Amino acid sequence: MRIDLLAGASYNPAVMPSPVPMILVFDSGLGGLTVFSEVLRARPDARFIYAGDDAAFPYGRLSEEALTARVLSVMERLIGLYEPQLVVVACNTASTIVLPPLRKRFSVPFVGTVPAIKPAALATRTGYVTVLATPGTVARDYTRDLVETYAAGCKVNLVGSRRLAAFAEAELAGSPVPDEDLLAELRPCFMEDEGGRTDVVALGCTHYPLLLPRFQKLAPWAVTWIDPAPAIARRVIQLIGPPVPGHEADENEAIAVFTSGAGITPAYREALRNKGLPAIVVEDIPLHLG
Repeated sequence: MRIDLLAGASYNPAVMPSPVPMILVFDSGLGGLTVFSEVLRARPDARFIYAGDDAAFPYGRLSEEALTARVLSVMERLIGLYEPQLVVVACNTASTIVLPPLRKRFSVPFVGTVPAIKPAALATRTGYVTVLATPGTVARDYTRDLVETYAAGCKVNLVGSRRLAAFAEAELAGSPVPDEDLLAELRPCFMEDEGGRTDVVALGCTHYPLLLPRFQKLAPWAVTWIDPAPAIARRVIQLIGPPVPGHEADENEAIAVFTSGAGITPAYREALRNKGLPAIVVEDIPLHLG
């Protein structure tokens, strides 16, 4: 095992006070920061590990078998190291595939992230709903079952983007892509015919809210954008309760852990610091395929 401290003070969970839970927020990269921010807002007193499996990013390129094995392996290491009381899988791709094996393997409770199809169906006035996600999430039976269960009366447009997750990572790294590249991914989201037009877009990847201000600016007309992060934070509170009175977290109680760290730039570090993650640790877990 190798742990490299890239920024911040040294971190030893064994010597940390523990009147509050340790919450692990897990994603393939930095998209889960949108969920982390909401959970941090809900439990500002808690101790946090934000884990980005950047050695395997993006998860969409992995087969279901490879992804399951990868997430189980990384989670084994993280749970062993940090002993969280709750894990948030802040990744739609991983949640739609790996949640059952995770719950079978580990006793810690898991909160997953699924496409917000039910709230989208409730929010639409025209009946034209788009789910913007990764190709894998769009193609899965899990997503289509959600559509049949909660949005059977709507005209649902499933849009899978291969590029937006990487665009969101670039945005956070201080290297935003041109508007025309972003717009090319957004255009399929907007349906319009004689019956009506799209008025709700559900963001089915936790990376995508990082680009929401630009989505709103580039959209051909105003729509309601649904981010699943607030619902995830509410579920966390249901499971572990509200903040503990009299306890205030400090900057030593939240760190970011990456499985590679190869792409961590000064802009990344600054973005993480601004999100409440001043310390960055690399837990080296290479991806082995084949």
